[in-house]
Amino acid sequence: MECYPAAKTGGLADVVGSLPKYLNKLDFEVEVFIPKFGMKWFENKEYHNVHTADFYLHEENIRYGIAEVKGIDLGFKLFVVDIPGKFDRNGVYSSEDGSFFRDEIQRHVCFQRSYLNYIVNAEFKPDVVHCHDHHTGLIPFMMQHCDGYRFLASTPVVFTIHNERYQGVFPWSMVYLLPQFDAWKSGVIDWANMINPLAAGVRGAWKVTTVSPTYMQELKYNSGGLENLFQSESNKCVGLLNGIDNEVWNPSTDKMLPHHLKGNIHTFKEENKKYLLENSQLDPSLPLLAFIGRFAGEKGADLLPEIIKECLNQNLPINFVVLGTGDKYVEHEAGLLSYYRPDKVMAHITFNESLSHLIYAAADFLIMPSRVEPCGLNQMYSMRYGTIPIVHNIGGLKDSVTYFDSEHGTGLKFENLYLYNIIQEIRKSIYLYNDRKLLGTIRKNCIEMDFSWDKSAHEYAKIYNSLL
Repeated sequence: MECYPAAKTGGLADVVGSLPKYLNKLDFEVEVFIPKFGMKWFENKEYHNVHTADFYLHEENIRYGIAEVKGIDLGFKLFVVDIPGKFDRNGVYSSEDGSFFRDEIQRHVCFQRSYLNYIVNAEFKPDVVHCHDHHTGLIPFMMQHCDGYRFLASTPVVFTIHNERYQGVFPWSMVYLLPQFDAWKSGVIDWANMINPLAAGVRGAWKVTTVSPTYMQELKYNSGGLENLFQSESNKCVGLLNGIDNEVWNPSTDKMLPHHLKGNIHTFKEENKKYLLENSQLDPSLPLLAFIGRFAGEKGADLLPEIIKECLNQNLPINFVVLGTGDKYVEHEAGLLSYYRPDKVMAHITFNESLSHLIYAAADFLIMPSRVEPCGLNQMYSMRYGTIPIVHNIGGLKDSVTYFDSEHGTGLKFENLYLYNIIQEIRKSIYLYNDRKLLGTIRKNCIEMDFSWDKSAHEYAKIYNSLL
């Protein structure tokens, strides 16, 4: 459903927009398919139509078209699935005012069936189909068991889970949305007496990957009711840590930055911080702690106002910058803190890719109090720019951030989401900031970390080749 730079709400887009580029460097030929949304990026693009047809979604006739995006170099071929009335909206999952669309199930099924109809009729069939998250979780089942697609059953399918909290569940009363299949196969897509696309993807895929090794283990004991499924299917499941695109996230060449890294990391950070805070009341000599991301429960964003208020109550010498949208309570509280304490808090209630790059470069620390973090990319971006992550020790955060011991390590970590634990690490960050030698050591450690897609792309290449 997402692919940077075309459509993005989170890390899924960054993965789908980067992994294919690095796989192509390994002599693969990767094509990416996403819906054609009614968003600005899709306007005024050159399209080459490759397929137009229709099918019935129960009693509704669905007309769709598939086109390759031309005139832009993404490092891979990008195809858009145009389904008028379903995806031509200004949003991936919700409208601009934050209200979710109410026909997600129909949209996702239409997208999956359109893709399968295309490859059924395509001159060249894919060697491997790689599906991401529940939005495409029914594809393995349809390829293996639904009328019209069964001859694709021998095509290997890889299914990647970016966040198991979203499972796309819908009742059996809506089974009419699916193509005809033998009733005795219904158990493949059933979980707890509901149709569960995420569970179907796990069962039907030849190989299941998650976006970090620790997250793969966590799913066996905490996965929103699917614990038994991940335990029983563990033989085909593997956790691979996501990477980041070092060409996009490069402090030496990033076009979104006013000042680039030219050798001295302290100078780089200070110049960008001064630029970010230029028209604010925040003191650039104090450490700057940032939060960047969706205001969502799994990100621990609801804890953010409480964390900031406690630091203000204790009069800690630290400033805050917040960038994100989502939960209205968090938006409201962040706005109030910025209004009443403009000398300590800067809040940007928006999604702004350029501003996020600047904040990564300007901030001294990044806080991630996530309740669930399958992989997390923000901590990787922050380290790339010399910003020290302060994270909850779970999932991909556990795999990618090591605790700083005055010589080795890349960040600070807390166990459990107790306010006391979090504030203790923030206090340590202030001490760290005021020790120039220690600060230089940990910033150097962060920048030297290699989270590029090169290693992960090779691991995916091994998986594809093993299935073939």
